[in-house]
Amino acid sequence: MTRAVPLNSVEHKDLRVITERSEKYGDNVWYALTFPLEFRSLQAYYPVFFQKHPETGRFFALALLGFREGENLFLEDGKWQAPYVPLSIRRQPFLIGRQAVVEDGVEKQQRTIHIDMDNPRVNTEQGERLFMEFGGNSPYLENVGDMLEAIHQGLTAADGFIDALVEYDLLEPFTLEVQLDSGDKHQLVGFYTINEDKLRELDATALDTLHRAGYLEPIYMAMASQSNVRQLLTAKNRQVAQA
Repeated sequence: MTRAVPLNSVEHKDLRVITERSEKYGDNVWYALTFPLEFRSLQAYYPVFFQKHPETGRFFALALLGFREGENLFLEDGKWQAPYVPLSIRRQPFLIGRQAVVEDGVEKQQRTIHIDMDNPRVNTEQGERLFMEFGGNSPYLENVGDMLEAIHQGLTAADGFIDALVEYDLLEPFTLEVQLDSGDKHQLVGFYTINEDKLRELDATALDTLHRAGYLEPIYMAMASQSNVRQLLTAKNRQVAQA
């Protein structure tokens, strides 16, 4: 369950957030939501694929972290085994909320930081302080604000990117099949990737349109990132051998 409330320095002045990575804090997820503006940071470590939302039919990008639900192969001994942690993971337990404010007699919706009070990271004894002892945001909370703003901007900009992929028919479904050293097999279905043949067939006008919109770079980064499946397979084989 999630119990998200607007964060404020009066009610939450003593709150702290544990930032270590562990299954007990909810990091045992097998993929992380991402967006094109983050692909540059992700593509060196994680395979980037796409999925279709079951209710809206809208595509979204994700970074693959494991081969089955509840498996995060980047978690080991309380540490994340990659230099970069996806923002959708790192933001926990914070969310972007909206709050009605009145400016010059006009009611407007303003983005605010919310915190999930039921998240196991939230406590009053250990971890990063949210507010300074004598008032004001802590450096950690300032960084959280920047992170949430980056996520908001990234997801907003992702809409045009996804629309372009659909318009040029650049997404194709695929099944990922991997076989472990032990002989066990994993099959992942429901994923989409960039159709490289369709991309090569685009004419100069279409390519120029994608380039000017800033979409060609994340397209190629998503394609290049798929080589990281081998690293996931290596981590899975190591995990199975140790078990």
